[in-house]
Amino acid sequence: MHQSMHRIFRVLMGLALVGALLTGCNTLEGLGKDIQSAGRVLEETADRDQ
Repeated sequence: MHQSMHRIFRVLMGLALVGALLTGCNTLEGLGKDIQSAGRVLEETADRDQ
């Protein structure tokens, strides 16, 4: 009984870790897109004001 509970706990912790990593990747991807978009706006503004 103790070993099966320990195994279930380890599996759940592993799934939680994988979920957190995937969420982090999506968040960083979104941040990268936001930064890229802001850079594009700055570049267009600089080109227009020359």
